[in-house]
Amino acid sequence: MQTEDLIRALAADVPPVSRFLVARRMTIGIVTGGIAALAGIALTIGFRPDLETAMRGFPFWMKFSYSLSLGLCAIMAARHLSRPESSRSEWLRLLIIPVGLLAAVSVAELALTPSQDWHALWLGESWKQCVPRVLLYSLPIFAGLLWAFRQFAPTQLRLTGTTAGLAAGACSATLYGFHCPEASATFVLSWYSLGIGLAGMVGALVGPRFMRW
Repeated sequence: MQTEDLIRALAADVPPVSRFLVARRMTIGIVTGGIAALAGIALTIGFRPDLETAMRGFPFWMKFSYSLSLGLCAIMAARHLSRPESSRSEWLRLLIIPVGLLAAVSVAELALTPSQDWHALWLGESWKQCVPRVLLYSLPIFAGLLWAFRQFAPTQLRLTGTTAGLAAGACSATLYGFHCPEASATFVLSWYSLGIGLAGMVGALVGPRFMRW
């Protein structure tokens, strides 16, 4: 048998794959992990008691839009990297946009605040709890993404793991915002970003082991 004939014979038995498989499986993983993370927040630290009032103000939506936009960019980058022929995703470069916008808000915030109050603005009241909590609640979301990627064929495993970790961390930070009482852009830029970055580091370390195919 000629090589070309063998390839055609093998390919003839391969069932078609839905073009929506990657998006569907990632959505299931993220939503399932997100529900677990949200349940964990509700059962352990709870939601802020003034949540309904907070949702009418700018600080809540500042935090929400920042972490959510980071999450969407990272999710789209992870989706791109799920394919074996993928190169470095342009979506990762877009992460600089929400970071830059929040940095501008932070600079304006500091300019309007007396310098002796900068330290309190930066640390808030919960900086020690923020980072480990964002990292902790990212774990079920990251596990959901690992489950999704078990059926994909990424080749840039460390980059893909990092991106999945960033996506999980940003989704976790979005959910954590329903508990977090902090209202400072400087706080969010510092500690939310650090928690998301650490989740990306966990993804870089753990991802290649579980995404290998």
